[in-house]
Amino acid sequence: MTDSMPDPDDLYDAANRLKEDGNLEDAVEALQKIVADFPNHVQSHLALGVHLQKLGQNEAAVAHASKVTQLEPQDAFSYVQLSVVMQRCGLIMEAEDAMARAHAIRMEQSATTE
Repeated sequence: MTDSMPDPDDLYDAANRLKEDGNLEDAVEALQKIVADFPNHVQSHLALGVHLQKLGQNEAAVAHASKVTQLEPQDAFSYVQLSVVMQRCGLIMEAEDAMARAHAIRMEQSATTE
């Protein structure tokens, strides 16, 4: 990242303010620009998964939620979020699979901390 490159967290905060002000479509557009420039920005993918589902763009919502699990494969919350997005998109079996993966990660993590 060069000095002239904006910080993705600052851009995310700005996009979040748009959403809080009721401009969901503008927030989504801002988040899409973030992931175009910073494809591994987890928070932006998480937000896009939720916001796109609310806008009825289910396929894109699931794609962003899935991307989070690729970026954070050992994070149980990533799979919980994927499950929620899938459930809201009507993908019940897939949602159950994602929740089972979240549970398995939690079990693996608790086994290694004992």
